[in-house]
Amino acid sequence: MPNLFDPLSIRDVTFPNRIVVSPMCEYSSTNGFANDWHLVHLGSRAVGGAGLVMTEAAAVAPEGRISPEDLGIWSDDHIEFLARITRFIHSQGSVAGMQLAHAGRKASTYRPWDGDGAVPEGSGGWTNVVAPSPIPFTDNYPMPQALTLGGIQSVVGAFAAAARRAREAGFRAIEIHAAHGYLLSEFLSPLANHRTDEYGGSLQNRMRLLLEVVRAVRGTWPESAPLFVRISATDWEEGGWTLDDSVALAKYLKDSGVDLVDCSSGGNVPPTRIPFGPGYQTPFAERIRREANILTGAVGMITSAAQADHIVRTGQADVAIMAREFLRDPYWPLRAARELGYPVPWPVQYLRAAPAATNARVPAKL
Repeated sequence: MPNLFDPLSIRDVTFPNRIVVSPMCEYSSTNGFANDWHLVHLGSRAVGGAGLVMTEAAAVAPEGRISPEDLGIWSDDHIEFLARITRFIHSQGSVAGMQLAHAGRKASTYRPWDGDGAVPEGSGGWTNVVAPSPIPFTDNYPMPQALTLGGIQSVVGAFAAAARRAREAGFRAIEIHAAHGYLLSEFLSPLANHRTDEYGGSLQNRMRLLLEVVRAVRGTWPESAPLFVRISATDWEEGGWTLDDSVALAKYLKDSGVDLVDCSSGGNVPPTRIPFGPGYQTPFAERIRREANILTGAVGMITSAAQADHIVRTGQADVAIMAREFLRDPYWPLRAARELGYPVPWPVQYLRAAPAATNARVPAKL
């Protein structure tokens, strides 16, 4: 079996190791534009040796932002600064990836440090919040409008156009966000989707929008480039989306051109009783990998080098996807390599502090 620091080739892209920087909302954009914060935040994780550095959720439409401060990819004007970020990430030998998202009924809300609930229109919020059904996430969240069939097709087109912009910005991998109770996840879950048309009711109908988005994105995104999908493997709630549903979905995703399923959970209803603990979501990745025969990523309270390496070595998942640990330590891969005894390249600028067994990093020419 491979270890954490073995390369992973998917289509025509080779990731130098199995460590992924998870999408983490930074709530630091104006009108969706990336800026110096994003360059430094993402660039430092590439310097730190991550194999894949993912942007935060990038909204495919202005009304698809979680907060007014979210990153966006709905305009060609967003491409220029994003291209600067991808060039730097690739110069360090990492792969730049982007997560494409639509917040659905969780849109137009405050960023965490400014409060909770709906942002008024006069304070930068918006009223055209959409969802599969007119059901708010909680009482203080916006009341969404149920998407019409025309609106659904506009969402599909927005994801495809965003994938084209991501390609032009130089990203080499993209992930469709269909987890955590955002729009595509809402359509999957019977807790949020009460539709009676072809996009609601049966499992096949509830999967329809995500599969349409995947096929539209795959038609825009290069055949040579990897496509991931993040899902909530379970709603952790009676009557909601289940792990059995996720296994079935993963088989359809593979047939539609998805290369890896990023296995998270929850988010479709307000916090419920979830058994948090180290690696608590890893069994989802293991079962989906085994039964759907597709690459998976494990995410959730992965903090130690030994833990991440064990996940990959034992075939529980193909990559370890980490978030908070990368906020605590942007150079976690370099420390993990030292702890595990793997000689990995360090940036030449940092060699004076590198362990004796390491080598200088020589980035591939762009």
